[in-house]
This record gives sequence, C-alpha cells and structure tokens, in this order.
Amino acid sequence: MAGKIVGAPEAWEDGSLGQDEEFVRVSKEVDDAALNDAAGLQPISIRLQKSLIEDFKMIAEINGIGYQPLIRQVLKRFADAEKRRILREKSADMRALDDDNHHDPGSGEGKRANG
Repeated sequence: MAGKIVGAPEAWEDGSLGQDEEFVRVSKEVDDAALNDAAGLQPISIRLQKSLIEDFKMIAEINGIGYQPLIRQVLKRFADAEKRRILREKSADMRALDDDNHHDPGSGEGKRANG
C-alpha cells in the first residue's frame, strides 16, 4: 500500500498533482446528460457572428481557458449585473412608493399655517 503524499490536497488545488498529461485518458463511457445535470448545465444552440467567436477564442486562449467556459462566464457576469440593477431599481421604486404612502396630505405638511 502506497503512503500518503504530503501536502496532497494543496497540490491538487495548485495543479502540481493531477495535471500531468501522462495520466490523462478519455472516457469512452460518458453520460453527457448526467455530466450536464451534475454541473447544472443546459446545452443550448445559438448562432453568433464568426468574428465574435474568434474574439472569444483569442481572449480565452490568453486566459488559459476554453472559449465556451469564457462565454458562460461573460453571460453569468451580465445576468448577475442585470439582476442587481433590476433589484436596485425595484428597491428604489418601493422606497418611493413607501414614502408616498406615509405622507398625509391632510396633515398640513409643507404648508404654512395661516395665522
């Protein structure tokens, strides 16, 4: 029985273990649906301009990732930013509505008393 490799968890995280091509093989029995489910992914079909795809490929290569994961990151960042923007707007609308509901026009607020 082989002994434990000291620092193995850290070595897996920093890539010094597990990234040697000598030990890589392609699995012949891949269940794509199960992989997609496990990763929370939904395959889609989309048409993009060839130049846009080439731009993503160039950016992805510079960053050391595939272009499809890069596109997922870009779409995720956009969706997150839009959700935050929408929530901020809705929150501001709710605050304005709440302020309007707490203002009693009959109370004389903003009016001078005749005296």
